[in-house]
Amino acid sequence: MDLEQQVLERIVPSPEQVRSIEDKAARLKGLVESYVAAHGIDAEVRFAGSFSKNTYLSDPDLDTFLMFPPETSPEDVKRIGLQAGEDILHGERMFSDHPYTRGKFEGVDVDMVPCYRIDSTEHLLSAVDRTPFHTEFIRNALDEDGCNQVRLLKRFMKGIGTYGAEQDSRGFSGYLCELMVVKYGSFRKVLENASRYRDGVSVDIRGPGPRMKAPMVFYDPVDVRRNAASAVHLDTLARFIVASREYLREPRMEFFFPNPRTPMTRGELEAKADADGARIVAAVFRRPDAIEDNLQSQLWKTQYALERKLDNFGFEMLRAAHRMDGDSMTVAFEVARDTLDSAFRHRGPPVWVDSEPFLARWRDNPHGEPFIEDGCWTVIADRQYTSAAEMLGREAAVAGIGREMDPGSMEVLDHAEALERVDAGLLTELLDPRFPWENRAKDY
Repeated sequence: MDLEQQVLERIVPSPEQVRSIEDKAARLKGLVESYVAAHGIDAEVRFAGSFSKNTYLSDPDLDTFLMFPPETSPEDVKRIGLQAGEDILHGERMFSDHPYTRGKFEGVDVDMVPCYRIDSTEHLLSAVDRTPFHTEFIRNALDEDGCNQVRLLKRFMKGIGTYGAEQDSRGFSGYLCELMVVKYGSFRKVLENASRYRDGVSVDIRGPGPRMKAPMVFYDPVDVRRNAASAVHLDTLARFIVASREYLREPRMEFFFPNPRTPMTRGELEAKADADGARIVAAVFRRPDAIEDNLQSQLWKTQYALERKLDNFGFEMLRAAHRMDGDSMTVAFEVARDTLDSAFRHRGPPVWVDSEPFLARWRDNPHGEPFIEDGCWTVIADRQYTSAAEMLGREAAVAGIGREMDPGSMEVLDHAEALERVDAGLLTELLDPRFPWENRAKDY
């Protein structure tokens, strides 16, 4: 039996699993339709997502859409749709691009999404009106074997860490995986084509739409004005390219089911940092009460903002990693140095431009008068910060971190404190990053 067939035997839902989820879906739809009828609501109930397209791996969410007539006001769509979700699911209201309700039904995760029932995607009335069209397109484009090829691709994407359009993943959505199989025909063909991708690759099924600039552009066949790959970050695309090449060269089960990595011990982490000639500094924030997807986006923004500060103040950021865990959000940095000399050479303007403001600023400088070097006025000055930890503590509030990240809740850990208190798994990822498939399996 070849490797991909072995994977399919593990990931294709069994007849019992299929019956179970179909029965729950039927009961949920009946419940929602009864609610709609009892409350005199003019809305069609329809499923979308991987369940409705038969491309799910296991335990799929039941994405349930309440589709309102186009003449319904946006305020009523939101009000009635959210109230229905609250009454039926008793869940949590989610406010992203389009408000919806997330909850559970008989143990299954359910997103109840209000939208409009429209005839085409030419004139969208809400951010999610395309989704039912996505469902119909994929159902018409894929047969049973095609659905299984999607399952292989999704499992591969999960295994290599590139699956999901959420902000923590910055990767390939389930719909994008489906489109890639429609475009290329099979899991293998997807990888063969992806192995030749480049930054800015453009792919289409029904012809291209308007010119777009992104690491990957995949024109949505139901609305070519949209890039179905807009969530894919350049680093995620690069990882997928590398994984595709390596898998085609040597197919292994670890690409689909990577082995958990054993974190280094504290002693090993310290030895690795010493071997790099580097130091660790970490910023730990209290987790705000906000939607997780939004927080993931803000965590990335915070990492990038603090990276810039470390570089701008001369600490030379080498690598960074972050994690959201329980009540805390941690960003850890490996830096070339965490302390600096108190004085540094500060370069000013070339001597042939108006230099009087610079010279006036530095007259009576305790480290000596300005001098000329490489045609520029130069002065020895006191450094604003000599400690990376002190700098982060003082500069985080003005660094441009995530909007809901509270710098007042932030604790900055120096090298010794970070080694002692930061999760060893996060520090292992920071100091010795590896691809998930590089941890070899014993046997399958």
